[in-house]
Amino acid sequence: MAAARAAKVSDEAVLASLGYKQEFKRAFRPFEVFGVAFSIIGLLPSIASVLSSSVSNGGAVSMVWGWAFASFFILFIGIALGELASSAPTSGGLYYLTYTLSSPRCRNVLCWIVGYASTIGTATSVASIDWGCAIQIAAAANIGTNGQLVMTNSQSYGIYAVIVLSQAVLCSLGTKVLARLSGVYILCNILLCIVVIIALPIATPREFKNPASYVFGNFTNSSGWPNVFAFILGLLAPNWTISGYDATIHISEESSNAATAAPWGMISAIAIAGVLGWVINVVLAFCMGPVVSNVLDSSVGQPLAQIFLSSFGQSWTLVLWSFIIIVQYMMGSSQLLVASRQSFAFARDGALPLSNLLYRMNRYTGTPVNTVWFDSLLALLVGLLALLGPTAVSAVFTIAVTATYVAYIAPIVARFAFQNNFKPGPFSVGRMGGPIAAVAVIYMLFMLIVLCFPTNPGPEATSMNYTSVVLGGVMVLAIAWYYFPVYGGVHWFQGPTFTVEKAVASSDLVGNDALN
Repeated sequence: MAAARAAKVSDEAVLASLGYKQEFKRAFRPFEVFGVAFSIIGLLPSIASVLSSSVSNGGAVSMVWGWAFASFFILFIGIALGELASSAPTSGGLYYLTYTLSSPRCRNVLCWIVGYASTIGTATSVASIDWGCAIQIAAAANIGTNGQLVMTNSQSYGIYAVIVLSQAVLCSLGTKVLARLSGVYILCNILLCIVVIIALPIATPREFKNPASYVFGNFTNSSGWPNVFAFILGLLAPNWTISGYDATIHISEESSNAATAAPWGMISAIAIAGVLGWVINVVLAFCMGPVVSNVLDSSVGQPLAQIFLSSFGQSWTLVLWSFIIIVQYMMGSSQLLVASRQSFAFARDGALPLSNLLYRMNRYTGTPVNTVWFDSLLALLVGLLALLGPTAVSAVFTIAVTATYVAYIAPIVARFAFQNNFKPGPFSVGRMGGPIAAVAVIYMLFMLIVLCFPTNPGPEATSMNYTSVVLGGVMVLAIAWYYFPVYGGVHWFQGPTFTVEKAVASSDLVGNDALN
């Protein structure tokens, strides 16, 4: 008990040294901090949501080697962000560090841009996860009715809306309840992966089993792009799946030993997801049959569901698919939790519309209920894009990656590009920090460009990739509001608005150095 109280005091002192008072209950233990990031990654449900991207852009090679390639570089991103998270464990850590590490000449506008990119990215991630969940439910209905029931986009949106609203109710609960649920999410996620890894090879009929030469060497390109570029486009699958790991930053004000738990939770989630996800993709490649078009063009409308149906039959597919839906629902609720904390932090600093209304802690639950419902509303609005068809859906998925990459790049670059007094926290890689950050930034910039390309060459209006238009449009609006005459943020936004004096008494903690 004494150790727990000391850790609580230390966490609160670190937060005070950053300029913020303690408003959340620190109910998330280190394992549960990892659990939030890992549950958002989701693995099997996430792989199901974007499997068509890798299958159509290289087949087995893209699934297996594309996953390994992307996982390697995503780990670099996690390490670079981990150092930042350890240095400033606050819910708005990405834009907070952008401000504190940047030049006074540009830090206000950079902080503003990163804050909005992070807010948009987390809210769009809720939309992409929950739309994937709605599609999984539609696939289950199709399987259960032997292909007779095919959901329209409007019907799928109705399912989507119910998912989002029910998650809003769940995320309005107290911090302690949400923390304990994180442990449940980890268990369900890992058990589901293990069951599929073991059961799928056993159940798959001989005619659908592929040899090792196919799994590790067959390249089937259905996209129309040249093979190399098709492989690169297929990286959307691992990049979208292994995302949301910055969740540990956004819940750091609710975490015990946050300066250590946030970076290690993030890096552990990425590493485990990388290894376990690779194994899952190898198993799927062994069991999906040699004809890729049978998986992509199935009437079920879901490649993984078709693989399961061919191997397990209708009844067992529905059983397993029900658990995939449940785990994907858990992913969405965890992401909504994280999005609400980002919005709360940004509203605390006065940057969001209606910040005075959003920056409120519910007296009964001790959680920011207003921002939970604010992000739910954003997710519902973003979800309306899905009514425009699969091209718009693809844009929602890619925005979830590209917007967060914008928010990741800025503080990482600011740390090394400007003169500042960056002080590493307990997690640090020392002199390797610079090279690791350089690799991470180069990879993210490369993927930002790639993810704006359409799925096939010579696109028409219905098959164009509108990621750059939608994300660019939103960011242009955010910047336009910043520079708007008289009322724009340039006239009043001064970066983080500190709720306590940053100077901490010597009897407490001064900076993060005392944690080392």
